[in-house]
Order: sequence, then structure tokens, then C-alpha cells
Amino acid sequence: MISATTSGSARRRRLWVTLLSAVVVFVSMVAFATPAGAAQQKTVRISDDPYTSVTSPIAQHRTEVEPDTYSFGSTVVAAFQVGRVLNGGASDIGFAVSHDGGHSWHHGFLPATTVAATPAGPFFGGSDASVAFDFRHHTWLISWLGLHASGGGTVDVMASRSTDDGRTWGSPVAIDAAGIFFDKNWTACDNSPISPFFGHCYTEFDNASMQDTELMSTSTDGGRTWGPAMTTADTVHGLGGQPVIQPNGRVVVPFEGTTRPSGVRAFTSDNGGMSWNASVLVSPISNHRNSGGLRTSSLPSAEVSGDGTVYVVWQDNRFETGGTANDIVLSTSRDGTTWSAVGRIPIDPLASNVDHFIPGLGVDRASFGSRTSLALTYYFYPNAACTAATCQLEVGFTSSRDAGRHWSDHQTLAGPISLSQIANTTQGVMVGDYISTSVLIGQDRAVPAFATAFTPSDGAAFDEPMSSAAEEVRGGHIPMTDDPVVFTGGSPGGGDEAVTAPPTAF
Repeated sequence: MISATTSGSARRRRLWVTLLSAVVVFVSMVAFATPAGAAQQKTVRISDDPYTSVTSPIAQHRTEVEPDTYSFGSTVVAAFQVGRVLNGGASDIGFAVSHDGGHSWHHGFLPATTVAATPAGPFFGGSDASVAFDFRHHTWLISWLGLHASGGGTVDVMASRSTDDGRTWGSPVAIDAAGIFFDKNWTACDNSPISPFFGHCYTEFDNASMQDTELMSTSTDGGRTWGPAMTTADTVHGLGGQPVIQPNGRVVVPFEGTTRPSGVRAFTSDNGGMSWNASVLVSPISNHRNSGGLRTSSLPSAEVSGDGTVYVVWQDNRFETGGTANDIVLSTSRDGTTWSAVGRIPIDPLASNVDHFIPGLGVDRASFGSRTSLALTYYFYPNAACTAATCQLEVGFTSSRDAGRHWSDHQTLAGPISLSQIANTTQGVMVGDYISTSVLIGQDRAVPAFATAFTPSDGAAFDEPMSSAAEEVRGGHIPMTDDPVVFTGGSPGGGDEAVTAPPTAF
């Protein structure tokens, strides 16, 4: 089975969990505590696209896609694209905030970002929102891409800040505005009081003009200013990196790598982002190309538990005979360099012909060891062999309370959705290259965000809002399957698509 043993000294681990638990208790007393036996909340809209064709003629309005979330205490912040444009980006970046653990929400749109924003900003469009919280500086951050023109060209990496718990957001600051084509940013902050780098925030992005060279930038002042973009020691190529920070301050960045051997890779830093170590291979990828022209890829979703164990999931077909459908698979690491065998999360039986993709993993950051709580939201087709006209897209959820050894029966949160109901892009119809799940610390409560879609009732072309649900993190009885196959490339599951260099994906 996948290892869930702990890293670092037992004393530091106990101190970290104690400090984190104290913070959770304090914040929950002030803000919100989940009632015992609280009823499960149904899927709810948390935002709608308000823009019109007048503000952005080529946007597909009434569409919101590609969310990220982060939670601290009982505050959950989500960010996403609003008004998706066919050849890249969107009219603006939206946000939604809950201060009661996902029960109720208010939403808005980042100011001074794009020409459609209020007040207007300098960019044609925005894309790839990522959410982080800096505990030391009590600042929420949303990093995003600013597109200077339709289709890309020059793309800057930007950050918007909130110092009032996500209620309002200031004008953006530049993480990197070098006048080249950047892509796929992701931000995370070191919130461990025992870390020597407590309060450092890290943003990953890639230089799409240089074959997706992986880059990292660091802020030490709550996101007001950012250091220079730095490459790894091996100048690795890839995209979709998601930094996570262990309690001792080590930063681990899993990403979809194109440097050979390609697949899910990871790199680290042990000095607060002053330099970045050479990358290692987590696992090759074997990916089934989804039916119906839906835009997906094997970008990883990564989280870290209270003992510093890093959990990474992605879509992969290696366990399926013939490779005609994807599962969601999992690997773990205690140090970011040595990774466990890949395990199949048992959402549906093998050979069920159910296709699973676009996972968003959440981990309770106060849980550790064999009692680590995981929550997973994902999209799926009940029939992997569907067509563009017949595919029925649904949103699923499953969870584990024993570090992934066993999983609960899956739940369907939303759908079915017809592919004609969702925004189109040059790489296929789109709900997002990624989605997100946040687990409220110590509360056994998961809050995902995901795009849903409905038949418009007012004659509009789309009704694709951002949605959420508040789900209980439950234990399960279905055991995970470890990967019985060791391979170094190609398509080990006999599937139809081994990993290749990913397209530009903003």
C-alpha cells in the first residue's frame, strides 16, 4: 500500500500540529464552527458572469471556468475565469468568498485587471487564477495571468491582494512582467510558524516562449513585491506546477514535465526560494484522450498534510485494460525526491468504462500519518466511449480518512452536462484545465469549486456558472490498488496517448 509514514522529527511534528490546531480552534470560535451532524449542503452557484458582448466582443459570456480555492479557518476563497475567450483567457478574474465554511458566499470581480473590469485595467484578458493565504502577513493572494492581446503573445504574471479576509481586493502588482509569454502560474505560502521561512510565498509559472521552462518567484512581504524568476538546477521544462510547503520550510513543486523522461516530476527548495534543486521523476504518465473533444490534460493536483507528506493526483489510464478510460491515481512523498508507487483511487471498478479526469485534491493540513484526511473532486463520463453529441459530463466526489488506503463510495455533485453547454476553446470545450478542493482544517469538511452548466432559460448561448458544495470528509471501505507495473515511458496501460509536450494552456 501507499506509504503514509511521517517526515521530520516527532517533536517538530507535534509542535506544528499543536500550533496549527490552536489556530483552527481560535478562528473557528471567532468565525464559525460546523455543527455536529450538520446536514450535507447541496451544490450551489457561487458566481455568475455579469459581462456583456459590449465589454469584450469575442468572449463567450455567461461562462465561468477553471477555479482554484484555498481555506484558512472557516474562510474559503475561490478564484476563476469569467467570460472565457475562444483562443485564450477571459474577460476578467472572478472571486467568491465564504466566511462560514462554504454555507454562504459573496462574490465579485478583481478590479483594475482587464478592460472589462471596474475600474478598467491594462490587459485584454485574464487567466489561470490561483489562491493562497499568507498567515504571517494576514493577506490573501490571487495570482493570475494578464494577456496583453487576444491569443497570448505577451502574458504577464500578476497578483491581487486582500487584507480584509477576501472582502475587497486591491489593484494588482506584477510578479513578472518581462514582456514575454508566461503560462500556468500557481501560488502557495509558508504558513508554518516553525519554518525558518514562515511568511514566504512562492509562485510557479513557465516561460512558454522557451519550451515551458519552469520558473519560480518568491515574495517575503505579503505579495507586495516579488523576486526574480529563477530556473531549477536542471533548467527543467513543463507546466502546471503546484508548490506545497512542508512544516520545516521545504518547498516541493510537482508539475507535468516535458524534460525526458517526461511525466509527473517534482523539484524542491530548502533555502526559502533562493535556489531550486534539480527535478526528479515522480512517475511517467499514460493518458487516455477523452471523448467528445473535451479539453483535459494530466496536470497534477498537489497538497500536503500536517506531517509534511506530499500527496499528488492526476488522470491516468495505466490500470485499465486497453487504456480506454482514465482513473485518478495517487503518489506520495515525505521529502519531495523519493515517491511511492502509483496507486489507483477506486472510484469505480476496473473495466467499468467510466472515464475520470480533471481532479482537484484537498488534504486536511492538521491531519497526519495514517489518519490523514483526503478529499477528491473530479469530472467523469459514465460512458468513456461517448461522442460529442452523447457525452454526459458529471462532477464526482470521494474521500478518505486513512491517508488514501481506503476511499468512500463516490457521490455525484453535479450533472449531467452536455458538451454543447460549456465554453469552447481552441483546445476543446472547457470546464477548466484544473479544479480545486479545500478541506477545512480539523473540521472533516471539504469545499470544492467547479464549473457546472445548464440550459439557458433566457435565450443566452450559455449558462455555465461557478458552483460549490460543502461535503463531509468520510472514511471508506474500498481499498486502493498499488501500481503493479514498473515502466519508464510510453503507454504502459496499453492506452492511446502517452505523455507528450503539453500545448500552451492559459
